[in-house]
Amino acid sequence: MPGSSSTLIVYYYFDFRERTKRDVRGLLTSVLVQLANASEKCWSILSQFHTECKYGSEQPSEAALEQCLKRMLEPGQVPIYIIVDALDECPNQICTPSAREIVLEFVESLVQANHPNLFICVTSRPEQDINLILNPLTSQERRVSLHDESGQKEDINRYVHAFVNSDRRMQKWREEDKKLVIDTLSERAGGM
Repeated sequence: MPGSSSTLIVYYYFDFRERTKRDVRGLLTSVLVQLANASEKCWSILSQFHTECKYGSEQPSEAALEQCLKRMLEPGQVPIYIIVDALDECPNQICTPSAREIVLEFVESLVQANHPNLFICVTSRPEQDINLILNPLTSQERRVSLHDESGQKEDINRYVHAFVNSDRRMQKWREEDKKLVIDTLSERAGGM
């Protein structure tokens, strides 16, 4: 049985290599399990949900998973922090709606529900479709863009420089070739 905590923190990483970690179902199931493992109240809610799904013999819909999460977020719960990492790894295919669009709609609905105990942090490359949905949800002061930070660019430059100069095969290259690789990779890294 999970313990009680004064704050709950859950983390989800979108991973294009794992099919189960590329959509809203993966996000929801991971968040629900993590919350249930950290809180008795959330454990009870998930246990009841499991019973409603005939003890796992019925696959719940994404809408049902979302409703379960909303029950966990009801007033009286301790602060909950949901960290969603690498949202840009969620596929944005041509199909309508794409997996990414569905996740963005979900995040948007969570934010707009104004749960007083919910705090959300989303990391992503600055993709246009992601910025279009997420930027209006928070003030400019609360947004952080590492892509535009000079320190980020310097770190990338130092890493590329160290790699090129420590790789045995590259150490044999002419200095102008090493410089070209370092400059090109550093310039085109785009903060990543």
